Amino acid sequence: MRFTAQATLPLISLALLVGGIGCNRKVGLPNDQDELMRPENVASFDRLYKQNCSACHGENGSGGPALDLANPSYQALVDDASLKRWITSGMPGTQMPAFGESAGGFLTPQQVDVLVAGMRTQWDHKDRSTADMPTYASSAGGNVEPNVEDGQDIFRVSCSSCHQHGQQKITDASYLALVSDQSLRTIVIAGRPDLGHPDWRQARPGQPLTDQDVSDVIAYLHSLRSGTPGQPYPEANFKR
Repeated sequence: MRFTAQATLPLISLALLVGGIGCNRKVGLPNDQDELMRPENVASFDRLYKQNCSACHGENGSGGPALDLANPSYQALVDDASLKRWITSGMPGTQMPAFGESAGGFLTPQQVDVLVAGMRTQWDHKDRSTADMPTYASSAGGNVEPNVEDGQDIFRVSCSSCHQHGQQKITDASYLALVSDQSLRTIVIAGRPDLGHPDWRQARPGQPLTDQDVSDVIAYLHSLRSGTPGQPYPEANFKR
């Protein structure tokens, strides 16, 4: 094919125009904020939280489908060791997955430490009183064992008005199959202010729940769990 001078002139002009633009353009990403970095080298709390936590726990630690980490009562309740354990290895009996490298995730131990430290810096209220607050984990080995009947009575007085019927019914075996005893205990103590759920001080007006009260309520809820969640009947009951 033969090109005439008249035909090639527009092409040359276009090439010069594109070339001029290319020469003046900075090679690489548009700004330093989007600088490429190996995942294991990310050390920013905001970036790590957004990439790994915000979908479940909310953009600012609240408002997500999972526990609101920005809840001051929760931050006062849970210890650093527990936070590191749940982030690294996940929480059994819940939808919380493992994020630590040692458990098959992608976060290094240093990145887990960054997440814990960031939560404390942004959401931990040092002036939050923890006087008489029930313990995070059940007081195993205490003088009084949890009592299912007492827990049922406390549940009826303090919880059933919201949690006995409808979508907020938590005594249903299907719901209990999705949440661990520790998660239930945490919510009873710390509440879910993002959902209007009271904490241990407000659940029973004028009479905060004691550590024993919380243990009794969890024992009652535990007693309602199904041994075969998702199945209407145990296999042994089927006629063959």
